[in-house]
Amino acid sequence: MNITPSGRIAVYDQANAPFQIREYPLHPPKPGEVLVRICMSTICRSDIHSYQGHRPNPCPGVLGHEIIGVIEALGDGVDKDMRGDSLSPGDRITWSEYFIPGRNYFSEILDLPQKSPGVDKYGHMAAATLPHHHGGFGEYCYILPNSWILRLPDELSDEEATPINCGVATMIAATEAANIRMGQTVVIQGLGLLGLYGAAIAKARGARAVIGLDTVPERRERASQFGVYLALDPATTDKANLLRQIREVCRPEGADVVIEVCGVPEVIPLGIEMLRVGGTYVLAGVVNPDALVTIDANLLLRKLLTLRGVHNYHPRNLIEALDFVVANRRRFPFHDLVDGKYPLDRVNEAMADAAARRVLRAAIVP
Repeated sequence: MNITPSGRIAVYDQANAPFQIREYPLHPPKPGEVLVRICMSTICRSDIHSYQGHRPNPCPGVLGHEIIGVIEALGDGVDKDMRGDSLSPGDRITWSEYFIPGRNYFSEILDLPQKSPGVDKYGHMAAATLPHHHGGFGEYCYILPNSWILRLPDELSDEEATPINCGVATMIAATEAANIRMGQTVVIQGLGLLGLYGAAIAKARGARAVIGLDTVPERRERASQFGVYLALDPATTDKANLLRQIREVCRPEGADVVIEVCGVPEVIPLGIEMLRVGGTYVLAGVVNPDALVTIDANLLLRKLLTLRGVHNYHPRNLIEALDFVVANRRRFPFHDLVDGKYPLDRVNEAMADAAARRVLRAAIVP
């Protein structure tokens, strides 16, 4: 097994500090590991929050968890992906954004492996933590034991494939939690990558109409390509008029489902008001600690509402996400959502553009 001695990683030493490119050693994969040469890693909003210090992340840090790559070497015990398809060096793959320490009560009894005690995520560990290469902002990544791996079909472009293991799988989980049914109406708060995928998935599940809310004009303009019937700016439309427009579409009294993916807790009271009696509210964007908000809990009771939270996703959602993109890539322009590509040496520029929303999804292409 011929492994290059080291690989480059973009590392930041503290919140908002410039990234520096450093070399870290590589080794043949241990049992249960896979060494991957990274093809592309896209910058998720949670990467930006970590970098800016809004959520805890150890430093010097290695970011990036939306990753695809090509297998360089397989450790003992790894020869098939989660479908049972054979894996070999040269295969292009995606894998779960997290890994777990092993079988446990959460994974085996509660069927919630994503919330296992000791669960950890790629792009959320310190660079000093072995095997160093465990994030997307670099040339290589080790897939660690108790991850879930999927081989990618050749017809998918890197731009279509890279968001699958975070953005798409998360929205598969969110729409599953919302239990969207044929003919229902859905409001999505936030039309970033998650919101646009959420709209497309809602339409694929049979939603009659999807309404999107976002303050960024370019996002609202793009939304119709992903199944959004009406895109509104909640910052420039007063609440009474906003609710009136939503109820005109979501007749007779409000949306069946509201999904929050904007990461702003202040939108939650409005989301509750948008729902009809018996509606469902799914929170998937307020991932930062201390996302405090005041709500009228009596509305939850009187309107018989269901409130669901989605954090990480079940491994089955990774398969569902890949299958959804493959089946719908001609219907929705997923390729266009990754609209900024940067070499590793320009990671600081990529992060700045992503944080300022100058691009929808920036990609690091080593």
